[in-house]
Amino acid sequence: MDRSSKDIQTPQGESARILAEFLEVAITSIVFLKGVYPHGAFERRRYMNVVVHRARHPQLRDYIHSTVNGLLPFIQKGLVERVVVIFFDNENVPIERFVFKVNLNLSYGSKVEEADLEFALRSFLIKLPVSESLTKLLPRGCRWEITAYFRALPETSTSKDAEMWIPTDTKQWQQPPLITPIKSMNSEPLGVQLYLEHPSLSEPKP
Repeated sequence: MDRSSKDIQTPQGESARILAEFLEVAITSIVFLKGVYPHGAFERRRYMNVVVHRARHPQLRDYIHSTVNGLLPFIQKGLVERVVVIFFDNENVPIERFVFKVNLNLSYGSKVEEADLEFALRSFLIKLPVSESLTKLLPRGCRWEITAYFRALPETSTSKDAEMWIPTDTKQWQQPPLITPIKSMNSEPLGVQLYLEHPSLSEPKP
């Protein structure tokens, strides 16, 4: 997907590009961590000087890549609030959500120090494997998806990228979820928080 060099050269464009690349790796790491697929479906790679996992299966790899890459123009405009990896039970009810909360400072005008930004994001990749004890064991037959939450809906008439996204019909919890923080960072112009959401103990059973 072509992006204008003007968009990428701004501090927000450069930060969005680094973030999208990081999200692709982080989401793959989460799917590996949860054991949805056999370990043989992944291969070890090094990214930001950390050992991570890359999907071997073309469809899995392309789903993650195209989803995150499709978000890039909206991240650059500051429209994306959260990127969420949701795991469902076999009744299609959410049982666990990994939430990346994103804040891009659109008024920031200085040059982005790429090394500093990557160093801050690298800490998430180190933290993820050791957070497994905070997560839930997934039942057999579960599924997962990537969902994005926008601060404002883009105009489909003015953006071909917007046509890729449709409103979700994912079931929502009726009670506020239990939140477990995993990691946060703020390296201007980008701030990212990663936390887990689980259904409240008082959540009605389906």
